[in-house]
Amino acid sequence: MLHELLLALLGYTGDLIIDRRDHLTADTPISYECTFKLAPDISFIDPSDRELIERIIVLGFYYREMERFSGKCRDLSWIRSANANPLEKKEKGSVYRRALANGIVEILSVYRSAVLHIEQKLLSENMPILATVTQGLNKFLCLLPPLYELILEIEHDDIRGGQLLNLLHKRCHCGVPELQTCMQRLLWHGHQVMYNQLASWIVYGILQDQYGEFFIRRQEDRDVENSSSHPDISEKLACMSTDDASLTDWHLGFHISLDMLPEYIPMRVAESILFAGKAVQREPAIHTGMGEDLLPQSEADKIEAMLLNLKESSEFHKRSFECAVDSVQAVAASHLWQLVVVRADLNGHLKALKDYFLLAKGDFFQCFLEESRQLMRLPPRQSTAEADLMVPFQLAALKTIGEEDKYFSKVSLRMPSFGITVKPSLLDLPKPTSSVDGSSGASLSNALSEMSVDGWDGIALEYSVDWPLHLFFTQEVLSKYLRIFQYLLRLKRTQMELEKLWASVMHQYHSDFPKHRNDQEKCSEAQQKRQRFRPMWRVREHMAFLVRNLQFYIQVDVIESQWNILQSHIQESHDFTELVGFHQEYLSALISQTFLDIGSVSRILDSIMKLCLQFCWNIENQDNCSNTSELEHIAEEFNKKSNSLYTILRSSRLAGSQRAPFLRRFLLRLNLNSFFEATARGVLNVVRPRPTLPVLN
Repeated sequence: MLHELLLALLGYTGDLIIDRRDHLTADTPISYECTFKLAPDISFIDPSDRELIERIIVLGFYYREMERFSGKCRDLSWIRSANANPLEKKEKGSVYRRALANGIVEILSVYRSAVLHIEQKLLSENMPILATVTQGLNKFLCLLPPLYELILEIEHDDIRGGQLLNLLHKRCHCGVPELQTCMQRLLWHGHQVMYNQLASWIVYGILQDQYGEFFIRRQEDRDVENSSSHPDISEKLACMSTDDASLTDWHLGFHISLDMLPEYIPMRVAESILFAGKAVQREPAIHTGMGEDLLPQSEADKIEAMLLNLKESSEFHKRSFECAVDSVQAVAASHLWQLVVVRADLNGHLKALKDYFLLAKGDFFQCFLEESRQLMRLPPRQSTAEADLMVPFQLAALKTIGEEDKYFSKVSLRMPSFGITVKPSLLDLPKPTSSVDGSSGASLSNALSEMSVDGWDGIALEYSVDWPLHLFFTQEVLSKYLRIFQYLLRLKRTQMELEKLWASVMHQYHSDFPKHRNDQEKCSEAQQKRQRFRPMWRVREHMAFLVRNLQFYIQVDVIESQWNILQSHIQESHDFTELVGFHQEYLSALISQTFLDIGSVSRILDSIMKLCLQFCWNIENQDNCSNTSELEHIAEEFNKKSNSLYTILRSSRLAGSQRAPFLRRFLLRLNLNSFFEATARGVLNVVRPRPTLPVLN
């Protein structure tokens, strides 16, 4: 009976202790209830002893089930069978479950030693069997049931990877010291795998995660799961160039898997780990011939030493772990700063983006707009618009760009395909019809609102960046630069058209004066005509005044001031992640202080620019106009829009906020003689008569 009982405690049943489940195999699932029981035909055991035996043999059941679980997790025979028959369906492996199984085997070995010690004690001394067994295994009655429930939950919910670490970490918080020690040991085994993966990722940039259990994961793993619905993904990945693959690896190649991120590791720490691994990847550095790895061997040794100290600790200390990760992130960020800022000349590229995307090279864009002025009077041809623009673009470059500008070659002009139907020019607007109720003004306003963009407003610039600069100049960053560029180019084009209109008319007056000065009648007629056109020139001057001040505000108060702030940050910082943050603040300040993120203001500004262009083109084509009602409507619409703009900008929500610290200067220039304030008040409170413009003969 003694050996029957001891064998049952080690999972081997017989005639005395039987198992209700027969013919167990490796694939037999873990039972949810104890199947060990005392044989019912045993009559020589007292009921009290029978109850005690059945209470003890539960440990044997737990032992056997945990041993089966450990053996299944540690079995590597499926690797050989999978290699021999690739088509055979294979079991999904888990290195974290193997680590847990190693910890369970350790605990079970202690249990086996206790059973062996009981056997030796009973054989050497004449002692009560059941009392000795119960006394020797009493502590395991508190340990094995929770461990058995643990493996049941793992098997039932298919828990693995970071989820398994999270579960073990929660089970460590209990009031039984022995059980807490066991759970901490199991968690330690799981952390050994995590630290090995961290060392591979952080030190060498290699993701060792065969079964998708690490909280850093390749993006293509998600794509592969969706490959049935997106069969062209593999073709796209195969067609990518080396440079594109490097860029994709940095921005989209890896991500944090929230499912596998343990709850006790903050997102900030996980992002630092993600950044450090991406920063030390060696493959991109080899592609560009940088000549050496980003992370020197001495720094790599320091990082490995820190991770080794964490591995050897018997308990997981969150603060020590976070400090180690922060140190690693700081090392990677510092070396990446050296690579991007110093070797790749980040500041030179920032200056180039300022010159071309923020129109700091005003002479170049002035020349480009003058050379392309006649071209932009015609509707853009979808097939040749970009090629047509290249001629004035290259001419402007020859006239204004010197050979010492090594960054101009990275700038290219693009005219995207039209995805929407646009009016080729503002001259194609429907002519308003005169009516006593002012419906013509409404039709003009509706026409302006329907026409979202001018055909040439889609002009775009592209900037070519190489590794490692595309770690800094992401597609999102370049799209923000492009948005600002298109806005500034429209503004400069508007300002140029207003200036050209005045120069053209003055040239015409000066040309006509010598012809008519000896003819008293024609001279008097010219003077009267000049008098009649004065209201029209006042409108033009108001337009030019607003556009000039808006340009000055954007270029001087916004762009130059923010550029100086960015430069001071670049000089003071030696951390790549800090520089990325400073640059994002720089772009956000440009967008917010130029009101591109305020829909109501940006729409008014767009409308004002369109009205100015339409005014210029209508004046130059006045001989083809049958009446001047359209000019009157343009003037009226401009007054409304400009006064609405002033009213919005001077509101306490904008003028009193920190989002536009130099807005008060802009408002002061606009309202230097209180004209805008008076007219804005009049628009809001008084119905003013429409300005009357002369009827052209």
